[in-house]
Amino acid sequence: MDGNGRWARQQGFQRIRGHEAGAEAIRDSLKACVELKVEFLTLYAFSTENWKRPKAEVAALMVLLERFLKKETPELMAQNVRLQAIGHLKDLPASCQRELDKAIAATANNTATTLILALSYSGRTEILDAVKAIVKEAKQGDIDENSVDLDFFHNHLYTAAYPDPDLLIRTSGEMRISNFLLWQLSYTEIYVTKKFWPEFRKSDLLEAVEDFGNRHRRYGGL
Repeated sequence: MDGNGRWARQQGFQRIRGHEAGAEAIRDSLKACVELKVEFLTLYAFSTENWKRPKAEVAALMVLLERFLKKETPELMAQNVRLQAIGHLKDLPASCQRELDKAIAATANNTATTLILALSYSGRTEILDAVKAIVKEAKQGDIDENSVDLDFFHNHLYTAAYPDPDLLIRTSGEMRISNFLLWQLSYTEIYVTKKFWPEFRKSDLLEAVEDFGNRHRRYGGL
């Protein structure tokens, strides 16, 4: 969800106003995914690198996250959406962790789209954490090298319970994946729009899905 700050600057607002506007894009995109019966929607909400931003901006983002979770949980229930989260969640402020835990618990039995928030997330760190977990198991004698295959490694990732993404939508025209789901994106189709995230709406998501539907996915074959 890229371009909040640049959108705000173009509008003559402070950066935090862009993050606030981005919340509306989340609502609109989620509604579209529910209508389309998309099973999983993963939003890259806050990376580990984002902690390097000015303290005031980070603090404001955490307040927005907490406010979003409180405000949107009733709407998630109304839409039958299940909330999940991946990343180093313990890095979040305690108040955010509490609201996140409450929202996840409240929506646990919902059966429509699963909304996954990537928070304090790093694709490289996820892979390192998986390797560390496997090494620990090996030291304990629980595994041997012959048991380590692609499925085995997948089961040690944060996303073990979810399928790999079919489509990655990148806003603001950036041509990079920014340390997001590095293992999982191996055969994901990529769609780039020049629109900043606060401008992204249902029609844009539908356009991306239509474009995806016209592609022929070969997975290295013919």
